[in-house]
Amino acid sequence: MLTKSNYLLGLQCPRLLWVAKNDKDRIPEPDVIAQQKFDVGSMIGELAIKVFPDGKRIPTEDFNETINKTKQLLSEKVPLFEASFKVGDLYLRADILFPVGDEWDIIEVKSATKIKDINLEDVSFQKYVCEKAGLKIRKCFLMHINNEYVRDGEIEPSELFVQTDITEKVEEFSKGIEERIENMLKIVDSKEEPKTCIGVYCSDLYDCSLVKECWKDVPEGNVFNFYRMRKKMCFDLYDSGIVKIDEVPDDIKLNNKQKIQRLLAEKGGEHIEKDKIKNFLKNLKYPIYYLDFETINPVIPKFDGMKPYQRIPFQFSLHIQEKQGGELKHISFLADGVDDPRPKFMQALKDNLGDKGSVLVYNQSFEKGVMRESAEAIPEFQDWFEKNIEPRVKDLWDVFRNFWYYDSKQKGSASIKYVLPVLSDLSYQDLDIKKGDFASYEWERITFLENVSDEEKKKVRDALERYCEMDTMAEVEILNKLNEIIDGENGVE
Repeated sequence: MLTKSNYLLGLQCPRLLWVAKNDKDRIPEPDVIAQQKFDVGSMIGELAIKVFPDGKRIPTEDFNETINKTKQLLSEKVPLFEASFKVGDLYLRADILFPVGDEWDIIEVKSATKIKDINLEDVSFQKYVCEKAGLKIRKCFLMHINNEYVRDGEIEPSELFVQTDITEKVEEFSKGIEERIENMLKIVDSKEEPKTCIGVYCSDLYDCSLVKECWKDVPEGNVFNFYRMRKKMCFDLYDSGIVKIDEVPDDIKLNNKQKIQRLLAEKGGEHIEKDKIKNFLKNLKYPIYYLDFETINPVIPKFDGMKPYQRIPFQFSLHIQEKQGGELKHISFLADGVDDPRPKFMQALKDNLGDKGSVLVYNQSFEKGVMRESAEAIPEFQDWFEKNIEPRVKDLWDVFRNFWYYDSKQKGSASIKYVLPVLSDLSYQDLDIKKGDFASYEWERITFLENVSDEEKKKVRDALERYCEMDTMAEVEILNKLNEIIDGENGVE
């Protein structure tokens, strides 16, 4: 059978669809971050149905019972949750069907705050199957998150969601759907796996589960490492036989940063603009406060005064250095308990950031944005942030995103995770927590789940502190290396 999830896979890549239906063991199990997204989607679905108190849920344990129960309840003309239909080789389980006289509205529930093309493709499949099953579909709606909702007490589902009429757009996306479905059914039934090349679709609609398998033969130093080159242009080069950066001919239009990458791919070494790095360093004032945050941004607001997806900081690491080459003092904050961490977080920053010296971060838009949002939520910190902290923030990322320093080993990235191994022996590899999204997941898990032991909480909290400390220690190491470059004769002008 072809389900709506299969249909979306088929839109992305015929090979992905075939593997999912015929050799699914090749599809990797979702990691904890992906699983968390699935779980959040289920939570959103449960909240959405509360908007329709008269609705009835179709049991999903048994396939045949699900189909038969749907047929039975359609005559009752009440909202139906998880209504299921089998039409030929097609199978659908719809989030919500809402009766309007003799017609029905399709209501698709999503945790996003805006409409995406994939939602329209999704609902177009639902409409096609419902109509094949004999239903008259009046309108189609996307029930998504209201990004203006502010929590005040218990979550109010009717205010958390908004319904957007997508009927006309679904009609547009439905053009040619019968032919697409027929082609996908042929792919599924084929004994031969489709042969496909890598393409833009490898990350559109989703990041494909087969990326590692399909991309295994793409060599190091490939054109996909070009800094901020449009995906289509990268694939145009690749498809024309230009696979590596050093193979790109002179007549291909590149920006200055990409030209630097091509030059280093041919000659090796580093690109260093000492004057610009020197000016950056001169603008830093001691004491330097090396700062890094970790945040959560849950779709369902956890605290009063919070909006969906608002960033809530729960941790910071701070290294303080009074003079160049001087000793480091480390201060760590990690929120404990289920209350809003922002008041204590902001107070700890205020207690430790002093009133002079540079506050050095990596990607200032993030740290500034988090502090600004927190200060707006807790106005007693607003004046302090705007007058004392914001003017002092300096961004170490500037050096690398502007290519004042670039090494081909960065693989076209200015991320601190790619810059650090080039300039230091420090490594995240031995840490239990290596990435920010996993740090956020782990803090939420040990903070809000009830079945976590004290021993496990301590283990995770220690790992969180080591990870965040590594981020600010990375800033220290990178700045030390930049000072060495300017003071000595390392690198190539």
